[in-house]
Amino acid sequence: MTSPLKHPQEIEVWYILPAIRRELVVVLKERGTSQKKIAEMVGIAQSAVSQYLTGKRGGEVVFPKEVKDFIRKCADKIKDTKTAYQQIQSISDYIRKSKALCKIHAALEGGLNSCDICYSGSVK
Repeated sequence: MTSPLKHPQEIEVWYILPAIRRELVVVLKERGTSQKKIAEMVGIAQSAVSQYLTGKRGGEVVFPKEVKDFIRKCADKIKDTKTAYQQIQSISDYIRKSKALCKIHAALEGGLNSCDICYSGSVK
């Protein structure tokens, strides 16, 4: 018996959000932000920042270039916790709207060849 497919929201929570955090941590660190400040802004522990930087956390998903570029642009707007949360939301929205979520979901779930779950039956 095969296991049921994960809901797109599960993919977002378990894989996408950690990968977004990883990318933001890397960009912010490259720009000279301290690990302590990154942790405060992104709302994570300093140990998590370290794990993102060393690749021990958030490495299950590799974003396509266009998503990475979008994340870099969003990182420019991060000044504090509020703007970090706003930009993480903006990145999540972009990943959904660009259908990168679908590609990531398919890569993580064997046998998911085509899917329109996130886009069919939208509330109007």
